[in-house]
Amino acid sequence: MKLIYEKSSPGRPGVQMSSIKISPTEVIPAKYLRSKPAELPEVSEAEVVRHFTALSRLNFSVDTHFYPLGSCTMKYNPKACEAAANLPALTDIHPLWPQLRGGGLLTQGSLGILYNTERLLSEITGLDEFTLQPMAGAHGELTGVMIMAAYHKDRGNTQKDHIIIPDSAHGTNPASAQLAGYNVVTIPSDAKGMIDFDLFKAALNERTAGVMMTCPNTLGVFETRIQEICDAVHEVDGLMYYDGANFNAIMGRYRPGDMGFDICHLNLHKSFATPHGGGGPGAGPVGVVEKLRPYLPISRVVKTNDGTFTLNYDAPKSIGYIAPFYGNFGVIVRAYAYLISLGREGLLGTSNRAVLNANYLQEKLRPLFGAEYKGRCMHEFVFSGQCLAKHGLHTLDLAKGMIDRGIHPPTVYFPLNVPEAIMVEPTETEDRDTLDNFVKVMEELMDLAKTDPDALHHAPVTTPVGRLDEVKAARDMRLSYT
Repeated sequence: MKLIYEKSSPGRPGVQMSSIKISPTEVIPAKYLRSKPAELPEVSEAEVVRHFTALSRLNFSVDTHFYPLGSCTMKYNPKACEAAANLPALTDIHPLWPQLRGGGLLTQGSLGILYNTERLLSEITGLDEFTLQPMAGAHGELTGVMIMAAYHKDRGNTQKDHIIIPDSAHGTNPASAQLAGYNVVTIPSDAKGMIDFDLFKAALNERTAGVMMTCPNTLGVFETRIQEICDAVHEVDGLMYYDGANFNAIMGRYRPGDMGFDICHLNLHKSFATPHGGGGPGAGPVGVVEKLRPYLPISRVVKTNDGTFTLNYDAPKSIGYIAPFYGNFGVIVRAYAYLISLGREGLLGTSNRAVLNANYLQEKLRPLFGAEYKGRCMHEFVFSGQCLAKHGLHTLDLAKGMIDRGIHPPTVYFPLNVPEAIMVEPTETEDRDTLDNFVKVMEELMDLAKTDPDALHHAPVTTPVGRLDEVKAARDMRLSYT
């Protein structure tokens, strides 16, 4: 079939419109033209729809499955918050528009959302000021430690060369500390899953710039001596950094600022139900006490005497720019909608249910595994899959078996201080029937481990490609379409 392209020329009154015929070889070299039409498959609309609908059913999502890895990556996002973030008045604004001098009058609503969100986060955490610019939790960590470094530099604390971090902290803490120029001193956990207080005291000295703590920690344990730790660090002019990744467990009940923390980052996807699955988008706002306010990144949203909002760049001690625009705005809008929808009592109820669900599961599963730490947990708990070794199995085999039963595996092999670790976090949104079904599945898998361990070696069998070779995927990055 020969293709013919027509260019029409505009007609004039009384003159018939003409057309000019152009051969494809006039615009495309002949060597690139097909000798015959492409043999493309022809399918009906129904076939196309069924194909992609079937593909969508292969996905695990928090809207369709239980995700016991919880707020670490998958926490349910209320649809009302999604609707708020999709309002055209908010989505149609260019991210750099508020940053342009003189552009503030055109974006008063957006600047107001940013300002009010900062005020709410300050109230919830007990800290004096916040910046919303960090675009992920790890980015917030780095911002917070940079603020710590700026504070010590401004005070002439040139001897400060290390940060103390418990082994139960989040894995990005040491990386953030080192990126900011500090050495890392790691303190192991004691028998109760808390930082070994005696070892901490021995490591603390005048060269300590600060301590980064996740509280409750990655074992789901609340540090009961946190006040003593904060006081000791302040005595050597160090700063306390609160990793807010587990803030979901205490919001509405405890405030990091009241406990003695000077810096805090929050993961909006973990505490305030914004998207994060698949690695993004994210937001990691950072809050500070009054003495650290001058070091916050620019620009700062301020409210003028006439009630309007503007951006302030006049901060000579600021750590400078950490983002090309003012944070991930759509994520912040979702968090703002979540906060004003729930209020203080709603946030407290959220953390209460998260803690209740986690303790319920811990007690139900303790007979199967034995929890690594014997007391009550906060929003998550950790047990070890070492008991599977006598059947020739590992934690990974158990996780793969969950997939065949419609449950996304929880976090495995983390934290690193628990061998064959399985970290379970149900979050606050799951009902008792869902939790009971999870317990039933775990019981079935443990029975299968005893009676037919080879079945777990081959799991999952319900997915199109079976068990992936994850080691090969990490070491051999070549794409394959076979």
